[in-house]
Amino acid sequence: MDPSSSAVVAVRIGLPANLGSIARVCRNFGIEDLRLVEPAALPDEESHRLASGADDVLEGLRRFESLPLAVADLAVVVATSSLRGRGERRALGPADLPGLVQEAGQKRIGFVFGPEKSGLTEEELSHASVFLRLPTDPSFPTMNVSHAVAVTLAAAALSPSGAAEEEDLAPLGEIEGAIEHWDRALDAIGFYDTGHRDRTLREWRRLIAGRPLSQREVAILRGVANRILVSLRRKGSD
Repeated sequence: MDPSSSAVVAVRIGLPANLGSIARVCRNFGIEDLRLVEPAALPDEESHRLASGADDVLEGLRRFESLPLAVADLAVVVATSSLRGRGERRALGPADLPGLVQEAGQKRIGFVFGPEKSGLTEEELSHASVFLRLPTDPSFPTMNVSHAVAVTLAAAALSPSGAAEEEDLAPLGEIEGAIEHWDRALDAIGFYDTGHRDRTLREWRRLIAGRPLSQREVAILRGVANRILVSLRRKGSD
């Protein structure tokens, strides 16, 4: 794992103490890019005490109004989740994480962690490239967020040091743009006539963005959506 191209994204963290603990873990693994998704706690005296030498990470954190904005520049987004079911097909274990990090090469990768009590919502999870499922006891699966950060970054740090052949991966902002393009195309052909547009769009996002996508793949997706819209416009003018 290259710390300089890695980011930790903490979503709606409610306890200032956890901010300090997360900052300390980031410093342990050389990561300086800590991002918060609002609403999140403000650093206080306790968070600086728990940062224990990682005050620069704590003071340099950036805040975003939504998860899509926080991950828009990242090529790979790994979200931790204890949920079972719909996202199972994209779930990785800690042993799989080094390979994913190696595949990403020098592309920017983000590790996303949910709030202490509720975890990430289905909408937030739909913006991830993959899910990471930590092997906790099913009867007590939820970890303290800073502990989850530590376990995840430790697993990612086990990635081989050799340089992998890099693919031109698209950042999440471009992938989200392609999904919005398809949203317009699906709406234009009446795909949403049965209702449940938001839920259907989350499933569509999972289907096409269930792994890192290359720039070429995103261009193909946008090209097909655009052809649908152009064809409909032509038919409407005939």
